[in-house]
Amino acid sequence: MTSAHDGAHTPGSPGGRTAAGASPQGGVDHVPSTLHDLEDAVHRLEAEAEHRPPPAGPATNLVVALLVVALGVAALVGSTELGAGSARTPGPGTWPLILGVLLVVLGIGLAVVARRTSDAERFSPATWSVLAGLATMVAFVAVIGFIGFEIPAALLCFVWLRFLGGEGWRTSVLVSLGVVIAFYLIFVAALSVPIPHLF
Repeated sequence: MTSAHDGAHTPGSPGGRTAAGASPQGGVDHVPSTLHDLEDAVHRLEAEAEHRPPPAGPATNLVVALLVVALGVAALVGSTELGAGSARTPGPGTWPLILGVLLVVLGIGLAVVARRTSDAERFSPATWSVLAGLATMVAFVAVIGFIGFEIPAALLCFVWLRFLGGEGWRTSVLVSLGVVIAFYLIFVAALSVPIPHLF
């Protein structure tokens, strides 16, 4: 005797059965491709980890925290020399004052978690670009009170874009000029913030 089940045909295969790795609608199961994508992602992460600098230790983390605090203190000192003003009448040193306070708080926070931080990287040749960026900021703060913000700000943006960011010459020049013009129009022309300026 032949049962009705033996004579039934399952859609999706010539013999009435669904092929392994195929859906009832005839589509290919997506599990193998998903596993392949996961394996590729794992391999990429392993390759990136091999080229990543070794993690910094607690001593390095503490040194970085102290440097951040020192930079914040320098900004605070510079802000008092420029004249911080008050909340109602801000002076040229208002923004350096705010930045200095934030840097000091950030440095103290970094010092507190120095022993528990494991995602920081040890100093490497790439670290010099970060130090160069900090040096340009210090130079910017040092000269802004004497020659205004326009030229130092344009040079700061240009150096960061062209030499630290690797942008093209045209992009670096246009963006630097655009940032300075926008800053001037907003803070000097529109808001009349007493920032040292040439024009």
